[in-house]
Amino acid sequence: MIEVQNITKRYGDFEAVKDVSFTVGQDQVLGFLGPNGAGKTTVMKILTGYHFPSRGRAVVEGFSVEEDPVEVKKRTGYLPESVPVYGDLTVEEYLSFMAAARLVPVSRRKDAVEAGIEACALKGVRSKLIETLSKGYKQRVGLAQAILHDPAVLILDEPTSGLDPNQIIEIRSLIKELGKRKTVILSTHILQEVEAVCSKVLILNEGKIAAQGRPEEIARTLKGGDRWELTLKGGDLREKCGRLVSDPAAAEPVIREKDRSEGLYDVSIFLPDAEGERIFDWAVAEGLKILSMNRRRLSLEDIFVKLTRDEAAGRPLTKNEDGEQP
Repeated sequence: MIEVQNITKRYGDFEAVKDVSFTVGQDQVLGFLGPNGAGKTTVMKILTGYHFPSRGRAVVEGFSVEEDPVEVKKRTGYLPESVPVYGDLTVEEYLSFMAAARLVPVSRRKDAVEAGIEACALKGVRSKLIETLSKGYKQRVGLAQAILHDPAVLILDEPTSGLDPNQIIEIRSLIKELGKRKTVILSTHILQEVEAVCSKVLILNEGKIAAQGRPEEIARTLKGGDRWELTLKGGDLREKCGRLVSDPAAAEPVIREKDRSEGLYDVSIFLPDAEGERIFDWAVAEGLKILSMNRRRLSLEDIFVKLTRDEAAGRPLTKNEDGEQP
């Protein structure tokens, strides 16, 4: 269980994290999303006791990261973005060293190392020097060290970075399985990864929470609208699409030429709820033929872009179900 209450982290005059609050329960996997520099890694380092907050409180499994940092570390497995491995050790030597550093009892140490090797598919390289391994295998070794002591909490910063597609599938499956009995936080730039693994999403932007909850809950709290996928027959589409919405700057239609000889175009456009029903009237007025039309719910990618872009542009973010700005 993780409880974060109004944490702020300052570096001099710069606030990297600003009044962030959230909770993550056992058997939950929380996905951290945000642009580079949003504060994701800073929050993770606070939760693992590498940094203390400038203000606020963070509690892991009932222990304060400031008052009981050693107890927090005992209960936490951490995979930082830069994997902490020693190149001059073999995989097995390194994991044995880390098991000892984690105070795994001597009687259980060998079994812990074997379990880590098995879980992260390292059998074929267990006797190889880490410096000879690919980035993907080094990433697996880093994940293995994070789970050696069977921690109640896992904090993983870009856990699938550098892995090939098959390895990504394996690690995602492992994280999902671990999430059934542990509290897991992972950060990633891969939106499909969040959809595949996470039960909850927290989007950070410029150090503040832009939104949190299940993706479908976040979508409902955004100002109403949908993305429409159209196949149209006609010309001058960019100018005509700009006339479909009341705020062209917010629409940014994506137009792809499908068949120049036939004048066919695929158009993807986001429209507020009140304007979606105007599509047929607009097409008639502009002399366009609609050959196909699909209404698509907001995807996690749409949500991410809308939230981070709107705040960066100075537009107010949507309020949540409690009437408060996220």
